[in-house]
Amino acid sequence: PLLAYTYLTVDRWSVSRVHRPFTETKARLPEKLSHLLATFMSSKSTSMMAVAFAAAAVANSSCPSVLAFSHPPSCRSALAPTGGSAPASRSSSSISISRAHSALLSTSVAATSADDVPSPTKPSDVSDAKDTSISGTNSEGGDRKSRKRQQRKELIRSEGGPLAFDTKYGALNPYAIYYGLTSIALGLVWFVALSMAQLFYFVTRGKLDTKRRLPVFLSHIWGTCLLRLTRNFPRMENRDILLDFYKQNKAAMFVGNHNSWMDIPLIGATIGWRNYKFVAKKELEKVPILGKAIMSAKNVCVDRSNRRSQIQTLKAGMNWLKEGVHLTTFPEGTRSRSGKLMKFQGGAFKMAHKMKAPVVPLSIVASGKIMPAHWLFPLRPGRNICKVVVHDPIESEDKTEEELAQAVREAIISGLPEDQRP
Repeated sequence: PLLAYTYLTVDRWSVSRVHRPFTETKARLPEKLSHLLATFMSSKSTSMMAVAFAAAAVANSSCPSVLAFSHPPSCRSALAPTGGSAPASRSSSSISISRAHSALLSTSVAATSADDVPSPTKPSDVSDAKDTSISGTNSEGGDRKSRKRQQRKELIRSEGGPLAFDTKYGALNPYAIYYGLTSIALGLVWFVALSMAQLFYFVTRGKLDTKRRLPVFLSHIWGTCLLRLTRNFPRMENRDILLDFYKQNKAAMFVGNHNSWMDIPLIGATIGWRNYKFVAKKELEKVPILGKAIMSAKNVCVDRSNRRSQIQTLKAGMNWLKEGVHLTTFPEGTRSRSGKLMKFQGGAFKMAHKMKAPVVPLSIVASGKIMPAHWLFPLRPGRNICKVVVHDPIESEDKTEEELAQAVREAIISGLPEDQRP
């Protein structure tokens, strides 16, 4: 039946394209194919007959001679063409197909009765079977969800203690609640200060503080106070490398691995009281308070779905480096759920490479342990857990972009513990 359906469908298309006589189409229908279809139509299997009826219905719209098959008269009347043997128009063919398809169910019942095939299952039986199947499926799905919830609950308890609990926004425990309240309280003050800064730029029409140092300063105050009050200020290794580099008055790109939301204040605390801009995804502009900080400081935002935006982002980042402002980015493009360093995204070092600016690799250790991806806020203080390892700046003048990315990657890996290495 499927072979008949395919043959006749292609044949109908060729007739409509080449405008061959309709009688020629009828003559080309293979006799063996007709017998094959007739055999399936007289089959004792209801499913076989249903497939055969569908093929015959389509065949009948372009070749009425298919009704010469040896199937019951009730089927023949249901599949009979609406007009004589003259070729039907495109619209009448569609009507014939629809009429034939609508008659399939009633025809199959009549045909099976004539050929002594057992009667079809009653609608009520079919409905009961479907209800049983659906209820069984829902039960299995509910059990699976229940097991997942229980496993997640046990994981959260093992990470955050017996008082930890889950919400639709993420897991919480007493310390996470304390951190969240502190962050929000400081965030409200931060929001007011940023609003005043935006008003200042509006009044001065942006002619003062063209490098947008003020919003970065306000953001750094918020981040430092939050880290100090929640005992999350990180330990730093080799920070004297940065102090020596700052004496050269050169702009650089700071690059670190990304495991947690905590990476942002941690990397800010490491850079210190300097003017720097984050290269971030545009979606962060929608985050309350943080979005205002990003836009007021004119951080570099990338719209990954817009090619033109990516070009503008590249130009904006290069302009900041040209004016002596540092850039900061996470070349993985997103947080690592496993904690291991992921593959770097293409183009992450293009700004630094084109401006021949040095790249400073930073290895952020264990930030994912104090704030896993499924937690809303950190689950414990990170003062004795997290640290940031500063590596020597890597010059980009004598390297290709790929070589620069590989050198930075190797430097970051060298400062990570074994469980964070790829």
